[in-house]
Amino acid sequence: MPTPTSFAPRLLRRTVSAAVLIAATMTACGTEHSGQPQSATPQTSYPPRPKCAQPAEVPTGVPTEQPSSPRPSADRDRSEGGSGANEDRPPHYAENHAYRMQAPLAEGKLAQGQASARLVRKEREKVREEGGSGAYGVFDEKRIAAALKRLGCGKEHGVYIGYGFYSLHTGVVCVSGYVTKDQLTSEVHGAYAEPQPGTGPCVENRGGH
Repeated sequence: MPTPTSFAPRLLRRTVSAAVLIAATMTACGTEHSGQPQSATPQTSYPPRPKCAQPAEVPTGVPTEQPSSPRPSADRDRSEGGSGANEDRPPHYAENHAYRMQAPLAEGKLAQGQASARLVRKEREKVREEGGSGAYGVFDEKRIAAALKRLGCGKEHGVYIGYGFYSLHTGVVCVSGYVTKDQLTSEVHGAYAEPQPGTGPCVENRGGH
């Protein structure tokens, strides 16, 4: 009959063998993982936007002008005060208003956008020259839409028109502003992170989070 003493060498050999096996397995796993690149988080890709209002020659240099008019908004009753960078903000103001952020524009895109804005302006000037504005100097939305359509800009380009305000996405940047009897403005900017529902990518969201 085996004694406790006779089991000791056998138990020791088994313990050593198991330890060697575990170490070998861990080494193999470590070698396998270290040889493979870590998988990055999948990036969401979006199809390119259709283009319109494109200049014959695409500018590649530094923008020749900077936006001088106030940022257009589809909301005519928007308050003009309290937009300074040094203004006191409530806690988490930036996080709560992140949905109003615009996509950044590199110099090349801004220059190209300004060239597109000049084309849009020429068509809007034609509308003003023809006259026929209605109440509050606002032109018929169909006339503004027709002017933009001459540049190839339609619904698929996020065109939005209302109360003298217009906006569109050229496929590169947003161009938006006002065209009325007494007002002709434009701004080149990036699309909004969360635009106003039911409008287009270039209309600031007036809601809240």
